[in-house]
Amino acid sequence: MDGAVIALLGAGMLLAAFGYASVGHGGASAYLAAMALAGIAPAEMRPVALLLNVLVSSLATWKFKRAGHFNWSLFWPFAIVSIPMAYIGGALTLPGHTYKMLVGLVLLYAAWQLWHSATRGEEMRSVRQPPLPAAMGIGAGMGLLSGLTGVGGGIFLSPLLLMLGWAGTKETSAIAAPFILVNSIAGLAAHFVAKGVAMPAYVPLLGAAVVAGGWLGAEYGARRFSNPLVRRVLAVVLALAGGKMIVA
Repeated sequence: MDGAVIALLGAGMLLAAFGYASVGHGGASAYLAAMALAGIAPAEMRPVALLLNVLVSSLATWKFKRAGHFNWSLFWPFAIVSIPMAYIGGALTLPGHTYKMLVGLVLLYAAWQLWHSATRGEEMRSVRQPPLPAAMGIGAGMGLLSGLTGVGGGIFLSPLLLMLGWAGTKETSAIAAPFILVNSIAGLAAHFVAKGVAMPAYVPLLGAAVVAGGWLGAEYGARRFSNPLVRRVLAVVLALAGGKMIVA
């Protein structure tokens, strides 16, 4: 790949990692969007996005837990079933057109969620523990989708937790980060075990970029409010990439 394209990818992913980590996400949807716009092959996109997701969500998990927002009793019912399902999804190979269509729809959904969330402030309300069967069922579905597409599932879990009154804003971010982490590890492990996928040579540069952006974003988000402008910019990029994936 051309060096200028790699440099642009790295810069874009640094900014994306900052924005996503500030709300407890790993940023895989933005990484997939950037790689789609750069013309990277679908077979290469999924493992790269999962690896970058692991790096950023690890930082976000640590930062939000250190800030005191993590709730184990809320986390484990979603994660316990999502992990094996993410592994199964990661081991499956979808036809190229089907994968592009699925990822395109995921990116459009992620764009809508980011744009919509930019209009909301911090939410202060009473929360309740989710029913165990519902949490495990949701976790299973999100884990499978995570492995199939290369996203960690946080873009789906976060709005559900808020909408159903199962967590506040900061707690949602603190749950989404480790949920993304464990699903991304499971999906990536499936790639290596089932397919022996080798990472492209440009991955270390992208990894350094997302670690820098993720560190700053997670520190900012764990202790301050996230910036609505960052979410709107990311939403536009995701919508463009999602449309490109669907019509390509």
